[in-house]
Amino acid sequence: MNRYLVFFLFATCIFASYAHGYVLEGIQPLAPYGVFSTFSAESLEKGKSAVAIGAERPWQPDYYRFIAQYAFGISDSTEIDITIPYDLAWRESIYGLEDIAVVLKHRFFDEGKYGPSFALIVSGSLPTGRQEFTTDGSIGGGIVASKKVGPVYGHADILYERNGSRQYPDDITLSAGLDFSAAHNFKILGEIYAVKSNPGKFDKVEARFGYRIVTAENLFTTIGAAFDLKNPQYRLLLTLTYHFPTEKKQIQKINEEE
Repeated sequence: MNRYLVFFLFATCIFASYAHGYVLEGIQPLAPYGVFSTFSAESLEKGKSAVAIGAERPWQPDYYRFIAQYAFGISDSTEIDITIPYDLAWRESIYGLEDIAVVLKHRFFDEGKYGPSFALIVSGSLPTGRQEFTTDGSIGGGIVASKKVGPVYGHADILYERNGSRQYPDDITLSAGLDFSAAHNFKILGEIYAVKSNPGKFDKVEARFGYRIVTAENLFTTIGAAFDLKNPQYRLLLTLTYHFPTEKKQIQKINEEE
């Protein structure tokens, strides 16, 4: 496991993406209940929890982002997610928190033989970020659809966000992604992610590709590359997600004498 982690962290320090200004992180799912930024309708079981840490770095090394996440299963169909992003622009000596994002996701319709499962999302962020990294909080919501066909599991999200500062327009996010189970512990990921803030155009459109592997029991490692389809830019993403293990029932062996 240690060899995998060293390789992934080393790769993340070499490759990355460049951004004009700061693009805030926003709400993010925890693996494996999502792709990169696209949520799935699945959720943690009641009483179960998970934590994650992630990083991304630009190919021109002047901007970095780190995230910490936590999720808890309120019921078998409802979970709460918290994302804490931290940005570092070392050349400008600018660093600090973004707005802390909170998501409540509830699956209200389970997947059937032909139809997908659906979940509602209620989201918001606290105005915790420094001036360069904040929209003075936000509130929003949306809907998630997921469907599994053989080894392919597809997801689609429509999200709306109203920013706290009227300096920033409201955001509409459209995303669609899939994960393909190439092996028991290995999935190939693909995603299209688009954000529309101004009327008549999408301000950000990215294609994202990567993979997710189970590097240890209850530990998911996700690596992906995000390519900006509007500008010649790219970045790499790394996330490590750990699900707290369930209690294993001890099986008592009883030997019967004849």
